[in-house]
Amino acid sequence: MLPTDQEGYEIALKNYLSREKPGASNLKITELDIPVATGFSNETIIFTAQWEEEGKDRTEKFVGRIEPKDGGMFPVQHSGLEKSCYLQHRIMQTVAEQKVAPMPKLLSFEENLEPLGRSFFAMSFVEGEIPSDNPRYTVEGFLVDSSSPEERKLLIEDGLRVMAGIHSIKWKEAGLEWLDSSKAGISATQHQIDIWRDYSLSELKGREHPVLDEAFKWLEGNDPKDERVGLSWGDSRIGNIIWRNYRAAAVLDWEACSLLPTEADLGWWLMFDRMSFDDMGVERMEGYPTREEMISIYETFTGEATRDVYYWEVFATMRFCSIFIRLGDRLVEAGFMQEDSNPAVPNMVTASLAKHLGIDNPTPSIL
Repeated sequence: MLPTDQEGYEIALKNYLSREKPGASNLKITELDIPVATGFSNETIIFTAQWEEEGKDRTEKFVGRIEPKDGGMFPVQHSGLEKSCYLQHRIMQTVAEQKVAPMPKLLSFEENLEPLGRSFFAMSFVEGEIPSDNPRYTVEGFLVDSSSPEERKLLIEDGLRVMAGIHSIKWKEAGLEWLDSSKAGISATQHQIDIWRDYSLSELKGREHPVLDEAFKWLEGNDPKDERVGLSWGDSRIGNIIWRNYRAAAVLDWEACSLLPTEADLGWWLMFDRMSFDDMGVERMEGYPTREEMISIYETFTGEATRDVYYWEVFATMRFCSIFIRLGDRLVEAGFMQEDSNPAVPNMVTASLAKHLGIDNPTPSIL
C-alpha cells in the first residue's frame, strides 16, 4: 500500500487496537496524522481512537512507530535485532520495568501489521514540548523564546539526571543479555568500533572518507579499554525527550542502544551540544550549562567521576559521521539533493569530526 493511504492506515490501526482491547466495541480511528515517508528513520504516526467499553465512551491518543522500508539508520547490534521497531520496543519495556526513567505506556509489538506489511508498535501519547532539530533549538523555539535562565538549567539538569538513571541499570540483572554481541578477548569499545567500521564501509560502497578513516585509527590507538559496560541509550540528546515544565516526561528513540561504557552517552550528549552551539556559531543562552558544567552535573547524579570524556566525544562524532553516510544517500534517493553532490561524505558532521580531531578536512561541507 502507499504510505499516504488513509484508509489502509485506519484499517491497520483498527485491527491492531481490536487485538489490544478485546472488550472494545464501535472502535474507530480519528485525527490520524500520517507522515511523509522519507526512509530516514522510523515513521511516526499520531492518532486518536474512540471506542465503547464496559458501557463507557473512551477516547485515547497514541503514537505509532512503523519500520522504515529500507531499514533503520543505525547498524545492527546482534542477529535477531535487524528490525529497529522490535529493538526499540524490547528495550523500552526493560527501561520501563526498571523505573529509572519516564517512559510512555507501551502497547504490543507486531511483526507484520497488515495491510501496512511492516513491523509496528504503539504507545501512549505524552503531552509536552520537544526541542526542535530544524530550526535548531538553539536558534528558535521555547528554550530561546520563552524560557528563563533557571528553566534552561533545570531542563539540562533533569535530562542528565534521567540519563544517569538509565546508566544505573545493571544490564545482566535486567535480562539484557540478548543485547550482548561481545566477543571473547575484544574490549567492548573495540567491538563497537568494529561494528561501526563495518557499517560505514558497507554504506560507503567504495567511496573514500579520509576523515572517518583517521577517526577509526585514533579511536583504536586510544581505546581506554574500560570494561565498566552498561546500557547505552545511544541517541542521548534533549530532542529525544518530551519535556513538561522543564522536566523529562518521556524518553524516546532507543534504536541506537547498545552495551558500552556509559560515558558513550555523555559523549553523544556533549557532541550534539557542541554542534548546536559552537559549530553553528550560536551564543550559549543565559543559564544554559557549559560542557564542563554538564559533566559535573552528570557526575553528581552518578556519584562517580567520569572517565575519558574527550574520547567518547570523538567516538560519538564518528558514529554520527557514519550515520550521515546512509542519511546523505537517502537524501539523494528521496530527491532532496542532486545525485552528483555525494552529501554522504562532504557534510557538517565530517567537518565537525575533523575539527574535533584537529586534522585537515579534504572534503569541504556542502550541507
